[in-house]
Amino acid sequence: MSQQRDDDLFRESTMTFGQHLEELRGCLVKSALGLAAGFALGLMIGGYVVQFIQQPLSNALGTYYEEETHKRVQDELTPKEVKERVEDEHMLADEVYVDANKLLPELKKAYPGQFKGVEMAPEARRTGASDKERMIHLFLWHDRKDDARLRSKSLSATESFTVYVKASLLVGVLLASPWIFYQVWNFVAAGLYPHERRYIHLYLPFSIGLFLLGAALAFFVVFEPVLKFLLSFNRHLGIDPEPRINEWLGFVLLLPVGFGIGFQLPLVMLFLERIGLFTTRAYAAQWKIAVLVIFVVAAILTPPDPTSMLLLAGSLTLLYFGGILLCKLMPRRTGPFEITRRGQ
Repeated sequence: MSQQRDDDLFRESTMTFGQHLEELRGCLVKSALGLAAGFALGLMIGGYVVQFIQQPLSNALGTYYEEETHKRVQDELTPKEVKERVEDEHMLADEVYVDANKLLPELKKAYPGQFKGVEMAPEARRTGASDKERMIHLFLWHDRKDDARLRSKSLSATESFTVYVKASLLVGVLLASPWIFYQVWNFVAAGLYPHERRYIHLYLPFSIGLFLLGAALAFFVVFEPVLKFLLSFNRHLGIDPEPRINEWLGFVLLLPVGFGIGFQLPLVMLFLERIGLFTTRAYAAQWKIAVLVIFVVAAILTPPDPTSMLLLAGSLTLLYFGGILLCKLMPRRTGPFEITRRGQ
């Protein structure tokens, strides 16, 4: 009786190559429909999304120009004045030179009481005075949020529209990700035995949660140190940054997706242990090789900076040992198919 049930179990789980292709086609079509629905919703809020994804870049550029302002005015102002204007009030200074012959008359005209009796220096009034002698060195202060350099640029007429569509697509992917993950896991389940398919429904919510957690970590934690590291090369080389919105959006897409995929590690480990491809003992024995592979993968999935690579590699290393702990806390039970196979 037990052997008959095992044979039926095996026969019901068998699919031809054509059936697998048909299952794949159905999952792809359903995923595409879900993505299209999410994209339609994303078009409604694409403009807000573009503003939102620019915020980490604007903050990093603001910090960069605050540091530049601090270095520029530290010889002209006291440390207290620099701290109040730059660090507390987040003001930026533009360095300008103004012709004294033109500036003072305008000031007297605008503020006659305050500049009464003020005259230019003799060297500036002298006929034939050089441009340097007539020039006054000034700092023009303005609020950081009003600085045009903190906004990313578009270099073509169609680039803004392209960015809007990409941002809407990003929203669509996030909104449709639970449905897409469900279809992916359904396709995987089609090639498993019935007693293994129940794990799909168990892992799906955790898979989605880990993906969103990894993406959130990249956006809210990783972006700032990564941008600070990359902008430090601009300061070192004396090149002012002028980021393009299209390139920045590509960066925004790459890093969170890489983190989200990487955070699937403990579930993948548990799933492979469940279907018998690996054991908890093997995971524990090969941890050194696993950590090496994790660092190599982190270097591939992240930009060329040590901060993001170490954050991803460190997170994945912790998740790897968390996966080992998960396998120990949820040991694989021996199902009827495995008992029969051993009996044979």
